Amino acid sequence: MGPQHPSTHGVLRFIVHTDGEVMRKAVPDIGYLHRGIEKIAEKVGYAGFMPYTDRIDYVAAMTAGQGYALAVEKLMGIEVPKRAEYLRVVACELNRISSHLVAAGSLGLDMGASTPFVHALREREAINDLLESLCGARLTYNYMRIGGVSFDLPKGFEEKTVLFLNHFEPIIDEYNRLLTDNKIFLKRLSGVAVISKEDAIGYGLVGPNLRGSGVRFDVRKDIPYSVYSELEFNIPVGRGEAGCVGDCFDRYWVRIEEMRESIKLIRQCFRKLKGLETGNIMASVGRVIKPPVGEVLVRVEAARGDMAWWLVSDGSKAPYRLRCRTGSFTAMSVIEKISRGLMLADLVALIGSLDIVAPEVDR
Repeated sequence: MGPQHPSTHGVLRFIVHTDGEVMRKAVPDIGYLHRGIEKIAEKVGYAGFMPYTDRIDYVAAMTAGQGYALAVEKLMGIEVPKRAEYLRVVACELNRISSHLVAAGSLGLDMGASTPFVHALREREAINDLLESLCGARLTYNYMRIGGVSFDLPKGFEEKTVLFLNHFEPIIDEYNRLLTDNKIFLKRLSGVAVISKEDAIGYGLVGPNLRGSGVRFDVRKDIPYSVYSELEFNIPVGRGEAGCVGDCFDRYWVRIEEMRESIKLIRQCFRKLKGLETGNIMASVGRVIKPPVGEVLVRVEAARGDMAWWLVSDGSKAPYRLRCRTGSFTAMSVIEKISRGLMLADLVALIGSLDIVAPEVDR
């Protein structure tokens, strides 16, 4: 299956062993999209690598940039202005909503429902318009900077964003009526490809895939970074809403609920921004970024879960070694076990429910 099958969500290949329509196992065969991004970091320098972070997860690029910036800032002891921290959260949470819209809409498309995908893209386009007004780009943003962000809020951004949130919050219920409560959609996902809590932890699943199995872990809450410790939000977990805890539906449902929490976070950030000085969005980092010798590990909660940045400095102008751990890569490891005994058509549901994005797998 693949590497150009429409339901593999990118250039992925699966070697499927079947007995008729029943799978004995499906083995991921990765490497079709490897671009050597971590090696590139050693050549282009600390600031020069920032645009490359957007290529690790092009569906939710903001958080990757934030994670890399946090790693360099930690290594150099840079304190980011509070206003920039809130702007980062606003950008990342808007991006999380747009990513989950793609995940939910494309899962519906994989199951045969084309209309919800169009509705999801309609709302995502509104977010793209907002992010374009913020940083000039709609997909690979290059908005984060070592020490802050590239732009302050443009005129009218808060008002337009609040208008969108007021429109979008009730739309989630409409979306649920359209897709979530659809009988065919429920039957295709409920009780299918169940990942137990033990397997989710053992295989290193993160984000909605981990929380869908009932594990209440979120880096924003459990290992707080940026200003998340100052904000209030809940952590949705799988509860067997329509079948078993940890099935395809629970992983889908966690993403739907996370969009509601992102709305809360953005509203809180706007309230916090009102008391902060306009234009104070960058720390002083100097013309040449040259961290001292050392190594750091920073973790952020990306749309696909716990993204870890390990950075080693030898005192030069470029990293000695950079490593990025992503949620899609670890999600691939569980597919071989979970696929055993599933129908061939259920592999599409499993892949879609894991929300795999190919560049996060290969990098």
